[in-house]
Amino acid sequence: MADKVLIYSRFPKSMMARFAERFELLDTGGKPAREVFSADVLGGIRAMLTAGGTPLGAEAMDLLPKLGAIVCYGTGYDGVDLKAAAVRNIAVGHSPGANAASVADIAMTLMLATTRRILVADQYVRSGDWAASKQSPMMRPQAGMPGRRIGVYGMGEIGRKIAARCAAFESEVGYYSRTKYDLPYQYFPSLEALADWCSVLMIAVRAGAETQHVVNADILRRLGADGYVVNISRGSVIDEKALVAALTDKTIAGASLDVYEKEPHAPDALTALPNVVFAPHIGGHTLDSHVAMQNCVLANLTAFFEGKPLPYAVKSA
Repeated sequence: MADKVLIYSRFPKSMMARFAERFELLDTGGKPAREVFSADVLGGIRAMLTAGGTPLGAEAMDLLPKLGAIVCYGTGYDGVDLKAAAVRNIAVGHSPGANAASVADIAMTLMLATTRRILVADQYVRSGDWAASKQSPMMRPQAGMPGRRIGVYGMGEIGRKIAARCAAFESEVGYYSRTKYDLPYQYFPSLEALADWCSVLMIAVRAGAETQHVVNADILRRLGADGYVVNISRGSVIDEKALVAALTDKTIAGASLDVYEKEPHAPDALTALPNVVFAPHIGGHTLDSHVAMQNCVLANLTAFFEGKPLPYAVKSA
C-alpha cells in the first residue's frame, strides 16, 4: 500500500504526476485541509507537500497529529512556522539550489528589460512610430552594462549565480549578506551602504521576519534617480507602497518584479506604472528546474518513509 502524502498547496496536476507514481496523494486543491478531508483521514497523514510561501502554522500542523515531515516544493520555506514544526518534531525539507540557475536567468532578463527599456522599444516598433521616424523621449540612449554597479542583496545559491552573470556582462558587482564570503566581489557592511553604491539593486535574500519591508523608502531613495530595483526573491522584502511612491515621483528610474506581497497580483497602482516590468513569479518555472525540484521532493519523501533523515532538510528548522 502506497504511503499517503497530503498536498497542502494548490499545484498543477502535471507537477504532481511523478509523486503520484510513488505515493497516494490527498490533494486539498489549495483549500483548508479540514474542508476537504475528515479528521480521521487527516489523523493518519504522516507527510505533506506544500509550496514554501503558503502559510503553514501551528494550528494547521495540529490537525495532523501524526505529521512527521513537511516537504516544500522549491527553495523557499518562509511560509512554514519552523519553531512550531521543531516543537512537534516535524522535519522540514526543501529543494535548495534546484532552481537557482533559472531564477538567476530571469533576474538578468528582468534587469535588461528594464534598464534597456525593451517593452518600450517593442511598442515603438509595433505602433509604427519607428517606421514613421517619430521621435520618442523614451528611446533616448540608456546606460549599458559595462561598468554599471550591480548590488546583490543576499549571497546564497541564487545570489552567487546572479553575481557571476553580472560580472560576465563586465559590470562591477557588490553584495551585502549576513555573512562575508571569500568571493571576488566587493562586500558592503549594510544594505544602506550597498544601496548608496549601486545603480541596480538585485534582491536575492531569503524571506523572513527580519527582511519584511527591509527595502523601504530610505533604501529606494539611496538608489537615486538613475537607480533600479529587481526582485526575484519574495514580495514581502519590498514595501510596495514605498515602491509605488518612489516610481511615481521618479525617486528611482524603474523596477522589475517577479514576486509580490500578494500573489497573484491584480492590476492596481503598481501595475499601472510605465517604468516597471512584471513577470508572474516564473523565476524557477523551467522544465529543468521542475525536474530538479521534484528530485529533491522525491528524495525527501522517500527518506522520511524509510525512517531516514531528510537529505534536503531546512538547516535552520
